[in-house]
Amino acid sequence: MRRREFIICIGAAVFPIVVHAQQPAKPVIGFLGTESADRAVERVRAFLRGLNETGYVDGRNVTIEYRWADGQNDRLPALAADLLGRQVKVIVANGAAALAAKAATNTTPIVFFTGGDPIEIGLVTSLNRPGTNVTGVTDMNVEVGSKRFELLRELVPSATAFALLVNPANPTRAETVSRDLLNTTGALGIQMHILHASKDEDLGRIFAKAVQLKVGGIVVGPDAFFASRSKQLGELAARHGVPTIFAYREFAAAGGLVGYGSNNADLFRQVGTYTGRILKGENPADLPVVQATKLEMIINLRSAKALGLNTPLSLLGRADEVIE
Repeated sequence: MRRREFIICIGAAVFPIVVHAQQPAKPVIGFLGTESADRAVERVRAFLRGLNETGYVDGRNVTIEYRWADGQNDRLPALAADLLGRQVKVIVANGAAALAAKAATNTTPIVFFTGGDPIEIGLVTSLNRPGTNVTGVTDMNVEVGSKRFELLRELVPSATAFALLVNPANPTRAETVSRDLLNTTGALGIQMHILHASKDEDLGRIFAKAVQLKVGGIVVGPDAFFASRSKQLGELAARHGVPTIFAYREFAAAGGLVGYGSNNADLFRQVGTYTGRILKGENPADLPVVQATKLEMIINLRSAKALGLNTPLSLLGRADEVIE
């Protein structure tokens, strides 16, 4: 074989390998969650929908690495470090996971979802121009804690004592929610018992304790641990016959009295949209924090009747949905 033909043959054999080697690797997204995977199915689905809207599909042109703390927030720093070791392009994180991610890096973009004020808890210094590697989405579930109490009181007007359920494993959130609600109830001369739960086995005990205390009802504080157990909380509220209000529709659908809060499926979709935009080259410092603008109220009239409560027509008229 002539030398020139030999070089051409070798080149033809090697070229496909070279081209293949030069194909860019899929970007990797790190998804850091405070709960377990099975508790976050709906939120992950909404996130993927938003990501798809920007042209990214998991397994096709992007890879997602999931890390779950299973309700153990002390595991979050190690999980965040693990994701950074995978050289992820963006970290998506909720609540306490976002704080752990921020503590771990000031360069890798972070898209958060939180129920609290992201300025107050230290995620950003400005909502309009975050100015760092961190941006995201916030609902209004912490800010409307007092409103939830007022709605519950409309349904149980004669009660002089209520309970607030918070997660001590998330002390910053628990302290903020407790302080705000105690200020409200203290001014009205109403007693508010603070109950704690951070594990599944705590939840049944909490409702039994509420019955023992003879409270007029329970306000469930916003927290990722409780959010991922909305259905379980609704079932427990119905089983123990305790008027209870929480943020989400699935809580009311499962037997809870009232769900009042933002639509988290839509907000997690926006988390996915922001993640895609950052992968396309946008700077998180220039992406304003998205704030929930609409709250939904779902009343389970069937549960109200089972509890012997008279639901005011004025309240039913304000509901977005009535479950009968």
